[in-house]
Amino acid sequence: MFELADAVLCADGPVRSLVELSLVGEHRRGHGGLYAALARGRIDADRLRRALAEAPLPRATDGRLVLAVDVTCWLRPDAHTSPERILCHTYGRGKDQHIPVPGWPYLIITALETGRSSWTAPLDARRLAPGDDAATVTARQLRELVRRLVDAGQWHTGDPDILVVADAGYDIPRLAFLLGDLPVQVLGRMRSDRVLRRACPPRPAGTVGRPPRHGGEFAFNDPNTWGDPDTRTVTETRLYGIATARSWDRLHPRLTHRSAWVADAGTLPVIEGTVIRLEVDHLPSGAIPKPVWLWWSGTDATTTDIDLLWQAFLRRFDIEHTFRLFKQTLGWTCPKIRTPEAADRWTWLILAAHTQLRLARPLATDLRRPWERPAPPERMTPARVRRGFRHLRRKAVCPAGAPKPSRPGPGRPPGRKNTQPTPRHDVHTAGKTSTKTPPTQKNPQINSPQPRRTG
Repeated sequence: MFELADAVLCADGPVRSLVELSLVGEHRRGHGGLYAALARGRIDADRLRRALAEAPLPRATDGRLVLAVDVTCWLRPDAHTSPERILCHTYGRGKDQHIPVPGWPYLIITALETGRSSWTAPLDARRLAPGDDAATVTARQLRELVRRLVDAGQWHTGDPDILVVADAGYDIPRLAFLLGDLPVQVLGRMRSDRVLRRACPPRPAGTVGRPPRHGGEFAFNDPNTWGDPDTRTVTETRLYGIATARSWDRLHPRLTHRSAWVADAGTLPVIEGTVIRLEVDHLPSGAIPKPVWLWWSGTDATTTDIDLLWQAFLRRFDIEHTFRLFKQTLGWTCPKIRTPEAADRWTWLILAAHTQLRLARPLATDLRRPWERPAPPERMTPARVRRGFRHLRRKAVCPAGAPKPSRPGPGRPPGRKNTQPTPRHDVHTAGKTSTKTPPTQKNPQINSPQPRRTG
């Protein structure tokens, strides 16, 4: 497996096939040992997680750690003999179609950099099993990661809280509630049809009856319910033109005893936060920009906090560049692996290889193509650092021993059929299954967009 990781980093061009890595000079063993290493190898994932937490990490301008969390899928639609596959939502598979495809979803957490950069620092990866709740698994994964960062000295008492940035696929208030006892702040995007509640106004003296828990409504798609913002900032950017951010303090969702909160038999909490509405003039792709609604688990935000928050959310998209590097350059989803345990080993090898690229960033030489512009060391992309990694690898010590000669096994005798066929496994749905069937016909009265007043 050590030589397999070196072959990923030293191969010429993108990794297209797993077996072709055995032809790279840094891989001294045959293709049979390559597959055997992934099928029966051993990786101490806990020790590797601690090593990633102890490595130098990028930080924001104010010195805080900014973590991005997202789910990316290893699609395996034809792997009928692979267990624990889940229907993964894919985008762009057709004209305005979101088709669920069977695969293995992985929850990956990375540390973000500032400025114009496609570098991130992957810190943890975990495969979602059938029946897992994304918010619960994410909270448990973040809790363990924060503890490792504290033990490694990456965060001390008095430092700014760690900022966790997520997209609209997560229940941001629930994630903030599950991480409320940690030095963590959660920032995420909300759908534009959400309806939050304001803080309950003070009751007049002598009022009887049950006190209300929620104030007036704040509908994202109804400007009449907004009122005057608490803060407003205007910033001129290079890619988006004029960026206008407005914020409203102490807004919370109205929770009900359903979905993720059904197990809470007591009084549901009131999770207050700050809502930020971000508007830009134009997008780099030329598409018409739409307002972005963000929810931050903190309160009493200043104009400096608002600018830091929406810029940190835009930096969250750097994790998409990391996913594309994993899949298109390092060949993360290329192997046709049968078992999910082998997929976990290959995933950790990819994370370790990317970490070596990040650590070799100041040492690599820019081996640019004739049509490419020169880049300083701090502006080199991961693909450029990988070009020169073969020269750096010779200066490092390889812990793998010399290969020993061996003969292949006899295999199945000629003319003998396989009497033990591989079992086939069903595809699971993400999270809890539902017995309700979606409507087959489009009814404008049923499918009309309605604001979501509960969370």
